Amino acid sequence: MGRNLFLILHRKWFIEILEGRKKIEYRDVKPYWTKRLFEEGKPIEYSTVVFRNGYNKNAPLMEVQFKGTEKKGKYYEIGLGKLISVKNRAKLN
Repeated sequence: MGRNLFLILHRKWFIEILEGRKKIEYRDVKPYWTKRLFEEGKPIEYSTVVFRNGYNKNAPLMEVQFKGTEKKGKYYEIGLGKLISVKNRAKLN
């Protein structure tokens, strides 16, 4: 059992990932994200990325395979693989 990276998304991007159209999530190169994505200068090897659409406890949630992190210019690219699970999908409507 590996580590999970937890991220909050706006509805538009949540749906894009859910439907398989978005395979990379971008985060700004800032100290906050560097600390969450790297340890001792090396990318953290998460097992999955858990996305939540909002902060409500019943918000839509999905778990996606983690495919690695790369620094590209002023952004970190988080690679996304296959969809593993979805909860509260009906809340998207």
